Amino acid sequence: MREVVVVRGGGDLASGVIQKLHRVGFNVIVTEIEKPNFIRREVCYGEAIYRGEKELEGSFSIFTENENEIETAFLNKKIPVIVDPNLEKVRKLQNFDIIAVIDCIIAKKNMGFKREFPITIALGPGFYAGKDSDVVIETMRGHNLGKLIFQGEAFPNTGIPGEISGEAEKRVIYSPSEGTICVKKDIGSIVEKNEVIGEIVSNNGDRTEIKATISGIIRGMIIQNYYVKKNLKIGDIDPRIEELENCYTISDKGRALGGAVLEALLILRNRG
Repeated sequence: MREVVVVRGGGDLASGVIQKLHRVGFNVIVTEIEKPNFIRREVCYGEAIYRGEKELEGSFSIFTENENEIETAFLNKKIPVIVDPNLEKVRKLQNFDIIAVIDCIIAKKNMGFKREFPITIALGPGFYAGKDSDVVIETMRGHNLGKLIFQGEAFPNTGIPGEISGEAEKRVIYSPSEGTICVKKDIGSIVEKNEVIGEIVSNNGDRTEIKATISGIIRGMIIQNYYVKKNLKIGDIDPRIEELENCYTISDKGRALGGAVLEALLILRNRG
């Protein structure tokens, strides 16, 4: 029976974990919600839900709907992505041995995760190691990023985005109103502060402009025509215009978390 690691979440930080595990030889299944609101779409394996297939740093994810398609993905050295937010499909898999489940949703709270599989690992705040999962991994930037916590919790969410070239809160873009997003400047675009980068079209046809909060490169932008609530995070801008490549590669934080998860997984497997 094929051994499988399940990763909950296919976002940018989760993709750092997914890429690391896939690269060293683990069979990885990614679970997501039906309509995920990825911001850094170009570095999200979960984007396969929208595109059918997504390439990231030489590895490919592919949207799958049943067990046969998952097996075909593995045979083709691809990463299957399924819509299964509550792991209902995962629990019913007949031909795979689920050796570990890793919660990489990074919702800052526990979205129903519990120790029901041989190995459980959770990223970020909202989990208590030894109760909700076997290991919790610190996700806050700084000295303890990637630290394995075998008893206790990660640091609580500060609500402050990570700083890039002196910019933190201002580099993140939030929806000014509720409605359908019309993207005018997508990922990789160089923009100036206050430049119109999109619109929100309300149900009654009203249009609200979305403006760049700082000058730089759009590093993340929610998918075109996504229906957003007011104040939902919809994009982010990197002030370093020379860092265009960063829009399309896994971040330093994603790589750090990937290494931490791999370490935790091997420790727990070797413990038996």
